[in-house]
Amino acid sequence: MTDRQPQWFHFGPYVFDIDAALALIDAALRDTLALDVTAWATGYGLTRLDDSDRTTANLIGPTSDGLDRLYAMSTDLTNPVLLGMVRIGDQSPAALLIDGVHRLYHAWRKGIPQLPAYLLTVEETRAVQHDKLLGPGGTSLIRPDS
Repeated sequence: MTDRQPQWFHFGPYVFDIDAALALIDAALRDTLALDVTAWATGYGLTRLDDSDRTTANLIGPTSDGLDRLYAMSTDLTNPVLLGMVRIGDQSPAALLIDGVHRLYHAWRKGIPQLPAYLLTVEETRAVQHDKLLGPGGTSLIRPDS
């Protein structure tokens, strides 16, 4: 039996502890939402990963060689993906897919219109968010001077 590796999602200067996020979901069960596969796959650049004449770069999603397509096609589409709510500065919170990019790619390739998704609150997302430079607990965002 092998130990499971901890799961982390990296986004810019932040990392999100997926194991801690899943523990929050287990502790406070909630209904799933229906994630629009085409919209999210497009937003994450998954719909263009296999284009041979790509002239754009993904700002959020994986690079063309950064997604294991064989693994993606073996993922369980009944396992909900995980959305965090992030706030940058004074902006309204926005959803960020922090777990499930492989499942999203799988669903898009198979033409499945929706995936189940859990949504963390802003507070829950902050609790599992860490700063790459500051480490665990270093979650303060750069804000304009008050």
